[in-house]
Amino acid sequence: MLSKLRQRMASEESGFTLVELLVVMLIIGLLAAIAIPAFFNQREKAYDANAKEQARTAETAMETYATDNGGVYTGVGTADLVAIEPSLSDAVSTTRPYLTNAAATGATDKGWTLTVTSPKTGNTFTIARTEGSSALTFTCGPAPGGKAGCPTSQVWAEG
Repeated sequence: MLSKLRQRMASEESGFTLVELLVVMLIIGLLAAIAIPAFFNQREKAYDANAKEQARTAETAMETYATDNGGVYTGVGTADLVAIEPSLSDAVSTTRPYLTNAAATGATDKGWTLTVTSPKTGNTFTIARTEGSSALTFTCGPAPGGKAGCPTSQVWAEG
């Protein structure tokens, strides 16, 4: 094969054969088949990262609400958190994450839970604080097989 290549080069033929072009196209096609799905998954992870950021922002707004209300979360709702932090949204959207739940928990309303939904992936990201504890739990769903930014463990951060 090398001798034919040298002969062709010596006779001033230029260009590639059809077989050479087909082999190159096959290699490019295989690489694209591997790379393109990986890029799409990164896009979904970015959508979920935005929802996680909104959940963390809502967490800060929740603590601000308690500070303004004597250390309890009684009566808190999504509209209250949006009033504290205008970058949050509780309006259902098809393009940006939105706050779907914010509520006090526990016998004395000193615990809370909040949930943000990522409409592009359908994942929800929840942060909860149990009454009598400062530890937070970070859960996500409904992706039992792990989808985009929600791992198979359904725990998206350590508390």
